[in-house]
Amino acid sequence: MKRLALNATAVAALVTTVFPVYWMFLTAFKPTRDIQAATPTFWPVDPTLEHFVTAVNAPGFWTYWRNSLLVTVAAVLIALVVALLAAFAMTRMRWRGRSTFVVAVFAAQMAPWEALLVPVFIIARDTDLLDSLAMLTGVYFMITLPFTIVTLRGFLAAIPPELEEAAQVDGCSRLVAFRRVVFPLLAPGLMATSLFGFITAWNEFAFVNVLIIKDQDKRTLPVWLSSFRDVFGTDWGATMAAASLFALPALLLFLFLQRRVGTGMTAGAVKG
Repeated sequence: MKRLALNATAVAALVTTVFPVYWMFLTAFKPTRDIQAATPTFWPVDPTLEHFVTAVNAPGFWTYWRNSLLVTVAAVLIALVVALLAAFAMTRMRWRGRSTFVVAVFAAQMAPWEALLVPVFIIARDTDLLDSLAMLTGVYFMITLPFTIVTLRGFLAAIPPELEEAAQVDGCSRLVAFRRVVFPLLAPGLMATSLFGFITAWNEFAFVNVLIIKDQDKRTLPVWLSSFRDVFGTDWGATMAAASLFALPALLLFLFLQRRVGTGMTAGAVKG
């Protein structure tokens, strides 16, 4: 009975989580008459790609897509490099102020980023970086960095330092030992961290509205999603199609990485 209750709870949680996503994709393929019908249908009776065509041909779609991809990928890559160095220093070195630095990173991770909207806006205004993708990339880097450091620190701490020491005894330098022994073991952590960092930066909405004011061509896809409005209301079909296209990169990245998260867990741990 206990297992049955747990399984029923898990199924209920799964349905509650997945159903809104399913409804989004379902609405994107429904004709307008079925979307506005009084009786809902839970399967596309007459599926259409009309809403996707409307979304793709909407003004600014490709520009906003490029902006989102550019700032997100740049912020995640920079955060991975900086976080990897910080995590290595936190787990493999002893230095004055290390405990304080760890506490500061955890505090930054727990702080609500919305509280920084006004200070970031003032800094961007005073440095003439408003309407700049560089400033937006820096903000996304700032948002994803604490989580990336905390996560990579946990993965790196789980790798025994004796593996590096054994490689150094065999003649490897510290850098070569890290690259050949530790890095393959850390690859799953890098993939998982990059996935969550990508999703965080890809979905960010508030800072775009604050930092991109005049130059609308510098905005990103989350802002573009709010553009399907006219005097008759919201075009729900096009909105759901646009939301589906917006979710597609993160979904594909997840499907690509989740099969490889376990790869390399033991690679390099056995001397050949």
